[in-house]
Amino acid sequence: MSRTILMGDPRYFSVRGGANPHTRNVVGIKKTVDAPRARQQWHSMAKTLLAYSTEVLVVEPHEHLSGLVYPANAGFLYPLEGPPADRKTFHLANLLPTRAPEREVYRPFLRSLGLATSDIQARFEGEADFFPAGDYMLFTHGRIERQRFVPRLGLPPWKRIYGFRSDATALDELTRIAGSRTILPLELTLEAHYHGDTVLCSFGRRREFLLAYMEGLAPRSREVLRAAFGVNLLPLPAADAALYAANSFQIEHDGRLFLLMPHGVSADLCRQLQERAVEPVLIDVSEFLAKGGGSIKCMILDLGPSEELPSSPSVAAFRAARSYQNLFPAQP
Repeated sequence: MSRTILMGDPRYFSVRGGANPHTRNVVGIKKTVDAPRARQQWHSMAKTLLAYSTEVLVVEPHEHLSGLVYPANAGFLYPLEGPPADRKTFHLANLLPTRAPEREVYRPFLRSLGLATSDIQARFEGEADFFPAGDYMLFTHGRIERQRFVPRLGLPPWKRIYGFRSDATALDELTRIAGSRTILPLELTLEAHYHGDTVLCSFGRRREFLLAYMEGLAPRSREVLRAAFGVNLLPLPAADAALYAANSFQIEHDGRLFLLMPHGVSADLCRQLQERAVEPVLIDVSEFLAKGGGSIKCMILDLGPSEELPSSPSVAAFRAARSYQNLFPAQP
C-alpha cells in the first residue's frame, strides 16, 4: 500500500524565530544553517521515501516562512486510514505566532488535494502532538510560555524560556473530532523535546508498539503509558532520545515494515525494532535537528494511504504538479 506525504521545500530553511533550544547556542545567539548541506540531506530523505513506495508532494517555499520545512505542525488528517476521502477532514493547526501565517499556505494546498479543512482554535501544533498509537490517539501538551530571556545565576547570566507548543485546552476540540476513539493526554516536561513526536513514536502493523523517552514526560503520564502499552512500551535511552530517535516515520514497502530513523541511533535500538519485524532505515538529517530542532517526522506530514485520497482529474493534476519527481527532475 503506497502512502502520500507532504514535505516542505528547503530553499529558505534558516533560523528566524529561534523558538526552541536547538536553534540557539549556549549564549542565546541564533545558529546559522549550512544551506547546501541541509538541501542535500532533504533531497536524500525525499529520494529514500520514493524508493519505499511513498508519494512525496512538496509544499512551495516562502521566503519569510522558513518553518514550512517542518509540515508535521500543519495539522492532522482524521481519520488517517480506513474511510474514503469524503469522510476525512484535515484539521489545521493553530501555530505559535511566528509560524501562524503558514496556515494560509497549507489551506489552499490541502483543498487542492480535494480535502475538506477546518481550524483548531486552541493553541495546537498538529500531528506533532496528536497521533495514533495502537487503540489510542496520543495528545501531548505542555505549558505555553511567552518566549523570552530571563536572568539566572551562572554563565551566561540569562537563559531562554521556550515553553511548549500545544495547550491542554485543545483536548476538548480533539475529543469531538476523535469521537469514540480514546485519547491519552500526556504532559511534556523537557523544552528540548517540545513536541510529542520527539519523545514518542508508534510502530508495528497496528502501531501497537511505542518508543518512549520517559524522561520527557511528567510522572503521571509515564504511568498512563505503562498501563496502556505494557510490554509493548520500549523506553528510549537518553543518547537515542537526544538524536530524536522518536522522531521517526513508519512506511510499508513490499509487504514489509520500515522505520525511517535519524542516523546515529544505537545498534541496540535497531535490534529491538528488528525483533518486532520492523527494519530501521537510517537517514542523516542532522542539519535540521541541530539548527531547527526537527528531524525526520517533523519534516513529514502524513496523508495516509494514497488510494484513499480524492482522485478527480483536477486533484490528479495538482498531485502531479507538486510531486517531487516533477519539481526536481534534475536530482540524481
